[in-house]
Amino acid sequence: MAGGGGGGGGGGGGSKADEFQPFPVKDQLPGIDFCVSSSPPWPEAIILGFQHYLVMLGTTVIIPSMLVPLMGGGDVEKAEVINNLLFVSGINTLSQTLFGTRLPVVMRGSYSFIIPAVSIATSNRFKQYTDPHQRFKESMRTLQGAIIMASLFNMIIGFFGFWRIFGRFLNPLAAVPLVTLTGLGLYALGFPRLAKCIEVGLPALIILVILSQYIPHMLQSKRGIFDRLAVLFTVAIVWGYAEVLTLAGAYDDKPSNTQISCRTDRAGLLKAAPWIRVPYPFQYGSPRFNAGDAFAMMAASFVAIVESTGTFFAASRYGSATPKPPSVLSRGIGWQGIGLLLDGALGTGSGCTASVENAGLLGLTRNGSRKVVQISAGFMLFFSILGKFGAVLASIPLPIVAALYCVLFAYVAAAGLSFLQFCHLNSFRSKFILGFSLFMGLSVAQYFNQYQLNSGHGPLNTKSTSFNNIIQVIFTSPATVATIVAYFLDCTHSLGHSATRRDSGRHWWAKFRYFERDTRSEEFYSLPWNLNRFFPSF
Repeated sequence: MAGGGGGGGGGGGGSKADEFQPFPVKDQLPGIDFCVSSSPPWPEAIILGFQHYLVMLGTTVIIPSMLVPLMGGGDVEKAEVINNLLFVSGINTLSQTLFGTRLPVVMRGSYSFIIPAVSIATSNRFKQYTDPHQRFKESMRTLQGAIIMASLFNMIIGFFGFWRIFGRFLNPLAAVPLVTLTGLGLYALGFPRLAKCIEVGLPALIILVILSQYIPHMLQSKRGIFDRLAVLFTVAIVWGYAEVLTLAGAYDDKPSNTQISCRTDRAGLLKAAPWIRVPYPFQYGSPRFNAGDAFAMMAASFVAIVESTGTFFAASRYGSATPKPPSVLSRGIGWQGIGLLLDGALGTGSGCTASVENAGLLGLTRNGSRKVVQISAGFMLFFSILGKFGAVLASIPLPIVAALYCVLFAYVAAAGLSFLQFCHLNSFRSKFILGFSLFMGLSVAQYFNQYQLNSGHGPLNTKSTSFNNIIQVIFTSPATVATIVAYFLDCTHSLGHSATRRDSGRHWWAKFRYFERDTRSEEFYSLPWNLNRFFPSF
């Protein structure tokens, strides 16, 4: 475009002005080295798979470490539950990548189940057991029964197509707060946990950022080893540094909380873990069923469904796949319900959800290969059976894990913000829905969490513990609150206005509402071994 008119000032003749254009909208994220259906060479795939396994270990250790002592268990029971959770996570990851959404997602334990699990573990009904091990077994059997009942709810939501209905009406505008707060909503697991041992956690964060973001550009390589394996290098360097501090006696006179966070020899897992152990169903006895516990677990499974949905969106983006057809999303939720059934049967103490941190790792490595995640599932199964070897890696100080979360959760939040490209951001309707849902998601969850911290119970404190837990579970999840608000407003606000459909970006995803409308859906989401003939997607 020529610089026209006007006599103000310039040099001789017409000056050429740069023509700025908006960045084009992309159904698939460019710049990914390996998409969902492709894979790197086997040696690289194995190393990247091990890195995925290493990333999911943090949550796998944190959840049993919180629950098992409350149930009366010690280091032996904690090692057992970690192995159970790791074993089931491997099976669930394989089933999700083969028969569920077929996205490169790791299935691991979910924090949303902690509130009802803690309520069961601290219930007065188990105070009659004076033997801690017996109390642990009885608590676990009750947890198993509640999780099994919740799995039925999850399978009904998925396999009967209820979540497909939700997906058909989910527009990019409502997907932004869902995916963004799936990452940002876990901020308490980032720097606050890192700061529990700042001399270990902060160097890990700095090294990870330098290796993954600065070194590749300084070396000017197309894709180097440092960014793809930044997590492995960071963990190795800082873990070795923490070992030196421990052996040098830096924490000998420190408070017990500091020693637990910083020392490399305080986890107690290595001594307690067996050499070889294969988890099996109902190893603690037949499950016990209680209606109140079951309904509270169903609320937790609903939150896990919402957060898994956000993770699925991030994984499809970083896997350079097209948006998922709603039928594929519902299929994935159904298989998550089967995973929840396995969690209950094998005694993990928690339900399952798609791993947010591993979805972020897809973005960090720019490798969205399904095969890599399936290899990581193999590592989960291997190390869950050979307990001593798995316990060595599970003893990594948690501030190092928290440093990884600071980067990986941020990638998932950024994936959510990337869906803004489909929305009309100059629309005041869009501004209101986005801003209000994001704010309420963070604000409501903070209120419920702070109330629980200050008073020992949630804002709703009725005589029904299970009802209190249901409310507390739902409204302490930022992603769930934001999704409820955004989805409701997007479906009801200015519904009859002609511009609403375009403002929400619905027209961009119209061709992905049904499986057969876009040929790329077959490439990314069709079932293996021609199973689509028997289980068609709509």
